[in-house]
Amino acid sequence: MYNCAPTLYLKVICIVTDTPTPLEWFRNSVPYIKAHQGRIFVIQFGGQVVADESFKHLIHDIALLDALGVKLVLVHGAEPQIAARLPTTGSDAPSPHKPPVTDRDTLELVKEATGRARLDIEALLSTGVTNSPMAGARIRVSGGNFVTARPLGVHEGTDFQYTGEVRRIDAEALQKQLDAHTIVLISPLGYSPTGEIFRLSSAEVAAAIAVELGAAKLIFIGDSGPVGDDGELVREMTTAQANDWIGCHAELAEKHQRLLKILSRAAYACQHGVARTHLLDWQENGALPRELFTRDGAGTMLSATPYDKSRPATIEDVAGILELIRPLEEEGVLVRRPRDKVETDIEQFLIMERDGSIIGCAALHRFPDTTAVELACLSVHPEYRNETRGGQLLETAEDGARAMGAKRIYVLTTRALQWFEERGFSRVQLADLPVERQALYNYKRNSRILAKDL
Repeated sequence: MYNCAPTLYLKVICIVTDTPTPLEWFRNSVPYIKAHQGRIFVIQFGGQVVADESFKHLIHDIALLDALGVKLVLVHGAEPQIAARLPTTGSDAPSPHKPPVTDRDTLELVKEATGRARLDIEALLSTGVTNSPMAGARIRVSGGNFVTARPLGVHEGTDFQYTGEVRRIDAEALQKQLDAHTIVLISPLGYSPTGEIFRLSSAEVAAAIAVELGAAKLIFIGDSGPVGDDGELVREMTTAQANDWIGCHAELAEKHQRLLKILSRAAYACQHGVARTHLLDWQENGALPRELFTRDGAGTMLSATPYDKSRPATIEDVAGILELIRPLEEEGVLVRRPRDKVETDIEQFLIMERDGSIIGCAALHRFPDTTAVELACLSVHPEYRNETRGGQLLETAEDGARAMGAKRIYVLTTRALQWFEERGFSRVQLADLPVERQALYNYKRNSRILAKDL
């Protein structure tokens, strides 16, 4: 659990040494193209996105996803468009702290504003101008009464009238449209069995559809995601961390209340079967393809479990391990290990992977007839060395050593003495090592020896 006192619980620092060329970027995106093909993505974007001149760039990115075989449900908002019409009826603009009250006159304006926003979106999706990203796209768009709603009713003495909530999603009908290679466009309205229309939250609609369809991704495009106490965007969160953040920031300024609601819907979707949800800044051109086709993305990603996974290595991981450790061997930080040695010892390795790429590894060598192990080959990809991955790998290795029955763990290092000392290791002498390891000690490297009782 997170303490509500100032603390940064998640931080990602991207270190870019070489900007990839378009060709390199395209090559690196191939695994993601394969992974996303045929999957269902639900994308929600607010009315402020639709109203902006740059909205056409998002439409181009959506057309790209459609061309790559992604099945898309788009859920649009229309709050700014509705708010612009409210003064004509004397109604108050909705508060971000609570749902808006929608009387009969306001409902007519809601239908008008929502319909206009929808028509603008459909027009852009129908574009096919030569020498543009939409050339030859021929995107088919459908809509319908896929969302059944019910009234919010009366809460704390307030009758919300025609403001409603999602009652049911017609997932079967939606799936048929998606299977017919049609993009489904959903407006923030719902219909009751008695023929009434209710104003809905587009974020709630998007989350409900994603859950009912078992979508691979739910993507919110609007305000930027949560930030840590240092002001940096939080790139990754588990649902537990998101709920803690919401609890700690419940009293945020009014302008941030929308973020809390979006984050809450994102966490809800992950807790109910959606693999990953994403929060993207609508003002960042190209944020959508960057988030979906690069390893580190462009916004904030939520998942039920941590994004980075540690697991025992297999023979298929040998090439990735060698690629990771080779630069450190060339610098003299690690002892050189030929490929056949890594293959022979592969069962002693554990790796940390991120979207199928190995970003860290470590090995545990056990000494026969002792309760001691040696931690070796602890390596983290250069792009992630200033984060917490090394500490996470160390903790995983220590847990593995305990599971093996080890009582003590040794490490030999030439460069990371203080790093290990900060994590509970103490300096020991060569004579403290198990006898067989003493015989293999390389005096030319003059490595420092540290140990930690488990």
